[in-house]
Amino acid sequence: MAKTAIGCEPTVGSLAPSKKREYKVTNRIQEGKRPLYAVAFNFIDARYYNVFATVGGNRVTVYQCLEGGVIAALQSYVDEDKDESFYTLSWACNIDGTPFLVAGGINGIIRVIDAGSEKIYKSFVGHGDSINEIRTQALKPSLVVSASKDESVRLWNVHTGICILIFAGAGGHRNEVLSVDFHPSDIYRIASCGMDNTVKIWSMKEFWTYVEKSFTWTDLPSKFPTKYVQFPVFIASVHSNYVDCNRWLGDFILSKSVDNEIVLWEPKTKEQTPGEGAIDILQKYPVPECDIWFIKFSCDFHYNAAAIGNREGKIFVWELQSSPPVLIARLSHVQCKSPIRQTAMSFDGSTILCCCEDGTIWRWDAVGAS
Repeated sequence: MAKTAIGCEPTVGSLAPSKKREYKVTNRIQEGKRPLYAVAFNFIDARYYNVFATVGGNRVTVYQCLEGGVIAALQSYVDEDKDESFYTLSWACNIDGTPFLVAGGINGIIRVIDAGSEKIYKSFVGHGDSINEIRTQALKPSLVVSASKDESVRLWNVHTGICILIFAGAGGHRNEVLSVDFHPSDIYRIASCGMDNTVKIWSMKEFWTYVEKSFTWTDLPSKFPTKYVQFPVFIASVHSNYVDCNRWLGDFILSKSVDNEIVLWEPKTKEQTPGEGAIDILQKYPVPECDIWFIKFSCDFHYNAAAIGNREGKIFVWELQSSPPVLIARLSHVQCKSPIRQTAMSFDGSTILCCCEDGTIWRWDAVGAS
């Protein structure tokens, strides 16, 4: 288990706003009565950078951000099971470039929705409990990973419907997995975190032939030789409570728990002894009143900034790559009082969306941005 190195004091960001960028509310939509748990822009396809989707209850809705704060509803998918409650969604695409929306939630079934036809392309059954997060491999956008309450992470091929790998077992998570993310450049690496208070880094390198095989498999998906990855290459105890969001920032990891801050740290692996090594905590980004779990941050395409909501309906926008960290903006509106479950930053960070527990979507635009 990785422990913090001695003598490396992390740099803590100041909550004094820098006035680096000013944002104003340009729209608010009341989508429904049920809580909205996720919102995400499509970064997979350059044609649709201004398109985003939300999930809440048994509904997935697709919108487009237009000029002047306008939000146009494009389509909506309602699950056949009225008791489904979606918690997460991710944009992906088929090998021919068709945009897909991949959603999952309380039922543990992953729905792959063809955004062109608004119909279900495939459904993946395999997780034994609800799904807390789905992420897409940007380098191969027909690969997605899912993190589940069943203590596992699964790797899927959305084109063929195959479950390729299951990250679970002897070295796996010991409670719900809340978040998972692909490394931005090392295609073999993922990071996951959860209710066992750990962040685990996994490698698919020795299983990569199975990933390649999943693209050419012609038999039934159920006959595919799905492999278990039982041991992570690194386990870190950065937090002392649930870890509900982790994202790679290059080779560093941004993670957050329920203690009002996002932490940037570096895993220092020892090649000889997998699972062991030290962590160097580099920076801390404070987020007041962010002490309930299942609040996720988001970043712009180039990871220049992160936006995170809190339980009082406020958003904090942090510059990620400056030391000490700079608070770009603190956003609040007198009518936005409900917990913000997730934010979505647009490609260049000029638009910030948030989805709330009260079923609202808020749009903030940078003042002076075209």
